[in-house]
Amino acid sequence: MINNPYAHYKRMQVETASQGRLIIMLYDGALKNLRNAQHCIQHKDINGAHHMLMKTQDIIRELNITLNMNAGEISQNLRNLYLYMLQRLVEANVTKNNGKVKEVIELLSTLKEAWDTIILKNK
Repeated sequence: MINNPYAHYKRMQVETASQGRLIIMLYDGALKNLRNAQHCIQHKDINGAHHMLMKTQDIIRELNITLNMNAGEISQNLRNLYLYMLQRLVEANVTKNNGKVKEVIELLSTLKEAWDTIILKNK
């Protein structure tokens, strides 16, 4: 078996990351997938768009199920936002609508910026 240095590096990056950094990595992955989905939709690649939107839904589901619901109102607000994004992504996947994808990109980008700020403050 041939070792892939990039895959090894990425695995080590995930294994050694803090919880906040892992959340940022998930947001980055979701945003990358959504941009790829937009590209696929624009180029009428229905299967590619479906694949990218499903990968993003998986990431958002992971973010949702790992929420610490003991953190109070913010946890419930995030849960509601994640559920809303999931619904919009299902709609985007059914209709191949880039407007709905763009809406989720904007929401995730805002959340990622907030996490970036939190991580920078705690360094």
